[in-house]
Amino acid sequence: MLKIFATEKGTSSISLNKTMSEKRGVYQDIIENLPNPGLGLGLRSKHFNYILEHKPSVDWFEVISENFMDSGGRPRHVLNQLAEQYALVMHGVSLSIGSTDLLNITYLTKLKMLAKEVNPLWISDHLCWTGVNSLNTHDLLPVVLNEESLKHICIRINEVQDFLERPVVFENPSTYLTFRQSTINEWDFLRYMTEETGCGLLLDVNNVYVSGFNNDFDPIHYIEQLPHKSIVQMHIAGHQHCGNYIIDTHDRNVVQEVWKLFTLAWQLTGGVATLLEWDSNIPDFEDYHSELLKARNYMSAIFDQHIIPEKQDYKHAAVSNPVNFLVNDIKW
Repeated sequence: MLKIFATEKGTSSISLNKTMSEKRGVYQDIIENLPNPGLGLGLRSKHFNYILEHKPSVDWFEVISENFMDSGGRPRHVLNQLAEQYALVMHGVSLSIGSTDLLNITYLTKLKMLAKEVNPLWISDHLCWTGVNSLNTHDLLPVVLNEESLKHICIRINEVQDFLERPVVFENPSTYLTFRQSTINEWDFLRYMTEETGCGLLLDVNNVYVSGFNNDFDPIHYIEQLPHKSIVQMHIAGHQHCGNYIIDTHDRNVVQEVWKLFTLAWQLTGGVATLLEWDSNIPDFEDYHSELLKARNYMSAIFDQHIIPEKQDYKHAAVSNPVNFLVNDIKW
């Protein structure tokens, strides 16, 4: 384990005393024993009526936490109805774990209250920062991956988990650049996070493919090096290939190369909860669900390690999924 808490004098700036160590062990045990609810879909308002009327045989739904934290009326009523019928997971986009701002206690309080109301299987967010100086950029911005940022983020994860009284699951982001200041590979950074805090991981397979292409690393090696026991969930999604870079758009079908990586991840994790994201050009529910069910074909497939570059796609211009079309403005 990387000794991220050693000071220049060789002493511990944060003492991993017995109580902290015990908490980390408890969180790790919870993470490793979370259930696998099966195949899930991101809950989108377009599908509210269809779901309530038809009660489709979906194993579980993932809800964007910020879409419901401050909402009442019909959205909250729908959410409460679904909570009685389906397993739910809360997925956040504004925790901003990598920011240098103080943690937003108002935000965390609302998050905890919503979790108490709908009783999610777990709460997740992203390894990113979304704002600074009390401003929200409405995007999931990359962090510098070095020992200083690792220490900072682990301290914040511990504080968040203690406040929420549960472990939190963190997703690997889609990125479009590598900072010169980064000295730790992302897969190692995520592993150190789990070791230091007991948090869980949400492996976004599409993000691995997108970031691997954009930052010139091997997505197979990335997935192989992760702490597989800490992976609670996977995301699959579509993206747009723009030639020299790929944009994480969540607006189309999953490409074959991402499905190949999903097969590898499924085998290495032993199978975990898997969710399809679709945030723009959202299809009708039947088509949305049909794309998710393709995952069954790849769970027992033989992994094909030959990842073939896909063709460029300029037919429909798109942008990376900004947060502002998902949530209302977050007051900091």
